[in-house]
Amino acid sequence: MTTTKLSAPFPGGVGLTRLKVYDWEAADGACGGSPHMHTASTEGYFVLAGTGRVETIRTSGYDSFELSANDVLWFSPGTIHRLVNDGDLEILAIMQNGGLPEAGDAVLTFDAEIVADPVRYARTASLTGGAPSDSLQDAARARRDAALAGYQRLKEAAIAGEVEYLTTFQQDAVRLIQSRVPEWKSLWEETIAPESTRTAEWLDELAQGQFSHFADATVARSDANRPGAIFGMCGTLQKWDTGRVL
Repeated sequence: MTTTKLSAPFPGGVGLTRLKVYDWEAADGACGGSPHMHTASTEGYFVLAGTGRVETIRTSGYDSFELSANDVLWFSPGTIHRLVNDGDLEILAIMQNGGLPEAGDAVLTFDAEIVADPVRYARTASLTGGAPSDSLQDAARARRDAALAGYQRLKEAAIAGEVEYLTTFQQDAVRLIQSRVPEWKSLWEETIAPESTRTAEWLDELAQGQFSHFADATVARSDANRPGAIFGMCGTLQKWDTGRVL
């Protein structure tokens, strides 16, 4: 018989999310999510079903990558990305530094004057700042459309080779999150960095022919949140929290 004991992080301190990409049509005729950029975490996509693409903007320019079932794609911090849903696109998103994205690691691509103003940015990014009659779905769609408006300007500049526009966005994005970095570092030191330290200790033991860490062998289970309950940046989310050690 098993009993629940302590909580356990996902292996490597990653975050795990099942994402059903929005099928809402945008102004350019494509369906999909809110373009944004992560500042401190690499994100990976494993395509579970459907078809689509991810558009990216980096210092090197604009790209578009097709997605279909069983494709794997990942991108590092500083990559602006937009998920486009061409048909029933579902993705398992594997996020480095689980906890940092939830703490505000992502910056949405609103118009430049919004990203440059922390108060306006927070209001535009919020799903609870609209009219009392607005549903969360309406608010998420309005946020997506606002992010797409700024993204289109970034995309046009990237295609034209105008790197300065992207650099300005990056600078403003860093200003938005800079005050949160000490909190992120504390979170990283408490929950993420120990994963590497623990592995180093295991390797040292094994090199000496020792295996005391085997005595702490664990099995853990994490229950998913209710599917479709969370409106994320790119779609409805099914998330898994820290596991229970059994």
